Amino acid sequence: MMDAQALFSLSGKRGLIIGLANEHSIAYGCAKVAKNLGASLVLSCVNQKSQQYVAPLAASLDAPLISCNVEESDALEHLVTQAVAHLGQLDFVIHSIAWAPMEDLHGRVIDSSSEGFLRAMNVSCHSFARLAKLCEPHLSSSASLITMSYLGADEAVAHYGLMGPVKAALESLVRYLATELGPRGVRVHAMSPGPVPTRAASGLQDFDALMQKAVRRSPLGRLVNLDEIGQLSAFLISDASSGMTGQTLYVDAGYHIVN
Repeated sequence: MMDAQALFSLSGKRGLIIGLANEHSIAYGCAKVAKNLGASLVLSCVNQKSQQYVAPLAASLDAPLISCNVEESDALEHLVTQAVAHLGQLDFVIHSIAWAPMEDLHGRVIDSSSEGFLRAMNVSCHSFARLAKLCEPHLSSSASLITMSYLGADEAVAHYGLMGPVKAALESLVRYLATELGPRGVRVHAMSPGPVPTRAASGLQDFDALMQKAVRRSPLGRLVNLDEIGQLSAFLISDASSGMTGQTLYVDAGYHIVN
């Protein structure tokens, strides 16, 4: 039987984490925990402007930082090429990006534009499939792919709007990728954190009210923090989760179980 401490060590694991925005971003929470457990990392942010602000965070984790706007041609290809050049192979990939045009995000889903819906789906969902395909030749035999979802994929959450159907598609995508990559030993999961004050979340209407409701109604009576989100990602990266794939795992203080 494997030693329990070894199960949760990420020593020797090499991974790519995309979506670093600032010290409050989920990507940073995952990266910080992974680094503390011994992983080697490559990180990405959306563009050169963002890079100047998050470069100190990447430096603190001893990780190269590469800009990658997934809407730009060949940006993901460049990112994966650079990550593999630095790491050699990939034991895990964490996809932590989501975006929708503000006018579509703040309106009714029924009123969303075709262009806005497609852009939101491309950035927030299909980019995960594209990333998985590009990484596939470089994945180790027990690699773990993780993306970020939200309760609005499963329930109609007020003011979550367009992102609800997009995240529902993302969770379905996880199940299909898990089925397709499973024969290689590659595992695929979605994590569904409760509301946390990230830059992306700040674009939602009445987000403060959403957080207050989560505190009032969750069984643990509080929000989760970035360390707790990062710890779940570390478990899914580690050998301790080797028998799991295709799931959406909640880290939300139990809020998802409450009607």
